[in-house]
Amino acid sequence: MNTLIDTYGRVHRNLRVSLTDRCNLRCTYCMPHDFAAWLPSEHQLTTDELVRVIEIAVSEGINEVRLTGGEPLLRPDIVEIVSRIKAITNAPILTMTTNALTLEKVAQPLVDAGLTRINISLDTLDRDRFKLMTHRDRIDDVFAGIKAAQAAGINPIKINAVLLKGVNADEAPALLEWALANNLALRFIEQMPLDAGGIWERSALVTADDIYADLSTRYQLTPCDDRGSSPAEEFFVNGGPATVGIIGSVTRPFCGACDRLRLTSDGQLRSCLFSLEEMDLRTAMRNGASDEDIAARFRKTVAGKLPGHGINDPKFIQPQRPMSAIGG
Repeated sequence: MNTLIDTYGRVHRNLRVSLTDRCNLRCTYCMPHDFAAWLPSEHQLTTDELVRVIEIAVSEGINEVRLTGGEPLLRPDIVEIVSRIKAITNAPILTMTTNALTLEKVAQPLVDAGLTRINISLDTLDRDRFKLMTHRDRIDDVFAGIKAAQAAGINPIKINAVLLKGVNADEAPALLEWALANNLALRFIEQMPLDAGGIWERSALVTADDIYADLSTRYQLTPCDDRGSSPAEEFFVNGGPATVGIIGSVTRPFCGACDRLRLTSDGQLRSCLFSLEEMDLRTAMRNGASDEDIAARFRKTVAGKLPGHGINDPKFIQPQRPMSAIGG
């Protein structure tokens, strides 16, 4: 098996695969409530194309694949996709990030097909705040999806929460209390400049330091051992074994240990969430590129990866694609 290693010595083993840019929520930090600038359907990779790219990636050293969106469960053949990925020789660890709105119906079939872990986005426990943040009254569907995932035996189940000043910034301790009571692994994520509405402002950022300080008013947090390539700083809660994670993408960048590549739903390979360049795999495949040609494009993308995302550089330029079109 080959190894995807960049000029800074980082070995790339993780591929984030966006299945669609569409979503059934309109989270304010991601897109406007009336957002409709979706990618053309004919540009989306077919299931055969997706599986082919992932199989080539695995042959180049990828050993974990995370399915994302938009909202991946909007893909009607999601169970088939999972099953086909797990049938690949040397099949990767297969995980998913979802808003869980429709997870209740497919949690067990996904597990039966080979899904092993899942991350669920939930920023608030309050119905009115959920409606304010997502423009949808569907918090009960999220809770139902979480219960279905637990019943299906998915473990761990991680909860991803983004805190916004003036909206839900006061909920960190309550979210952690709820997560601990329900055997869920909570991770807070700093809001990143990847929103389609262009509303991100550093001055409004709830930072990793803010989150740590707020949690520390109620809980004793002790740093866990070396995080490796994980984006989250993990802390034992009251001595453990339960933990909580904080992902400080903006104020505590972890680029030096990054092992991730990203494939957009329209077949563009990205070396970084904030990359301004993409490698077009879709057009190459549809023009008859061989597996070796596609593998070479993976190697070229990794070779050109920058040392960091540059968010804190005065010359930082926000990517034109929003998070929903890149994949979380």
